[in-house]
Amino acid sequence: MKPLDPRLTRYARAARRYIAVTALTGVLIAGLVVAQAWLISRIVAPLMAGGGPAPTTGTLIRALAAVVVARAAVLHLQESRAHRAATRTIIELRRHVVAHAAALGPRWQAVNAARTTTVLTRGLDDLEPYFTRYLPQLILAATLTPLTALVVLLQDAPSTLAVAATIPLIPVFMILIGRLTRQHSAQRLAAMERLGAQVLDLVAGLPTLKALGREKGPGARIEELGRAYTRTTMATLRVAFLSGAVLEFITTLSVAIIAVEVGLRLLFGRMDPATGLLVIMIAPEVYQPLRRVGLHFHASANGVAAADAVFEILEEPPPERGDLPAPDLSRATIRIEDLSVSARGARAPAGLNATIRPGRLVALAGPSGAGKTTASQVLLGLLAPDRGRVLVLPEGGGAVDLARIDPASWWEQVAWIPQRPAIAPGTLARAATGPHCPAAPGDRVPPELEAAARATGFDEVVAALPEGWATRIGHGGVGLSVGQRQRLALTRALASPAPLIVLDEPTAHLDAAAQARVLAGVAALREAGRTVVVIAHRRALLEAADDVIEVRSDRAPGPASGRDGAADPAAGAPEPAGATP
Repeated sequence: MKPLDPRLTRYARAARRYIAVTALTGVLIAGLVVAQAWLISRIVAPLMAGGGPAPTTGTLIRALAAVVVARAAVLHLQESRAHRAATRTIIELRRHVVAHAAALGPRWQAVNAARTTTVLTRGLDDLEPYFTRYLPQLILAATLTPLTALVVLLQDAPSTLAVAATIPLIPVFMILIGRLTRQHSAQRLAAMERLGAQVLDLVAGLPTLKALGREKGPGARIEELGRAYTRTTMATLRVAFLSGAVLEFITTLSVAIIAVEVGLRLLFGRMDPATGLLVIMIAPEVYQPLRRVGLHFHASANGVAAADAVFEILEEPPPERGDLPAPDLSRATIRIEDLSVSARGARAPAGLNATIRPGRLVALAGPSGAGKTTASQVLLGLLAPDRGRVLVLPEGGGAVDLARIDPASWWEQVAWIPQRPAIAPGTLARAATGPHCPAAPGDRVPPELEAAARATGFDEVVAALPEGWATRIGHGGVGLSVGQRQRLALTRALASPAPLIVLDEPTAHLDAAAQARVLAGVAALREAGRTVVVIAHRRALLEAADDVIEVRSDRAPGPASGRDGAADPAAGAPEPAGATP
């Protein structure tokens, strides 16, 4: 990222306001610094000449006190605005990245999930030093340095020559050191992304590793990545300390040259004491902003690298979206024509043709890796097919390609229940009242939800709990069994007005009793007139379906790859945060 990247102001409104305020305070600070030096020189110069205080000394002291107070107030305003702007900018960038990542679709998410997670968490936190330390000094270097150099020029030409000869050394060294720092910061971010990806994969697969007795195996790899991250961090710190020492030496030497030159002329009486004192006091202020820019560049370099990664994500072009309103899915037929999606050198599904009629229970069947999950993602509007299309045939109307339909209007009529339903922490009443369910004040349960709970058998779960619907559960439904979570998700879908329900293996990992209750909930959805599309492996669910669609891939036959879609990058994408896409 550039010292002041225009992309930052384009994506973060808080950054625009902060830069404007910082530029204004920078000008005020520059004027106050010059005024403070001038007042001190006028107060002290008569005493240095051996005379007594000037008649106006009292007035000058009061003015100096006012300038000092004003300077402190402006600095306080700048610091407080910096921290607020940093927090708001980070929040805005995170919001933009999350929304854009969702728009890019599950295939992009599967490839870039670990990198995006690292940038959104620890990476963007490093952007705060850029706002609180680096950017204010950068703006001061653009205001205070020219103004103080102009004052030195107007007061003493020989000192100006010394400034002109030494001040270019600072940018030269800053550029050289900055390139080295940028390289170390990029390496540190890459090491952090690798470490984050490995940890996320380990946490996701820990139950499987524990079941196989291999939970301690990845520890050595994580430890090795941790040491690599520590090495890159220490390398960046070494460069920061060394560059800080170099810049400090250059600026100290430059100020010393001016001070010696002015002191010699004062000694021989060739310079007015007030002017000499003013130049000596102003000279450090010429170099200080540049020195601090170089010093704080290292504190902000990690955040700048993370911001570059954010801009790469935001500049990734999203897939094209339609703009037509979705037809009424309660009366529409969905026809899949020659649907194929490429994945790892094969197509899964390959040449899928099917018809989904309204009000029926349709099961997607096939071997693992055939592309059932991928087909459901195309049906949800989350993934564009590489070949073929999905047509929506409204009652009494012409066919409409799903690619031409506005996703927002489509998702308003679709409810999705993944294997692990997204359940927000809170009471059961709050968790069961999804975004489409009728609202009720407090934790009171609307009649529609009570009826849905009776149809899915979730009312038995509620009745067995001491606090009923007011029982509190954790994130993801902690406090409920796997089967109870599925019934809760089915209840939420049944209580919603969504005419199309898509379920991903709703009976996976359930015992016979829990499976029977979930099958009853699925049957209740069909009896309510909903169109239900379910990914199914178990015979009981296939036998309950009105229509069974066989999904095939054209990959070479091989060992089972686990759940459907495991061989497809899109299948590994993170699930959306709610029951609807």
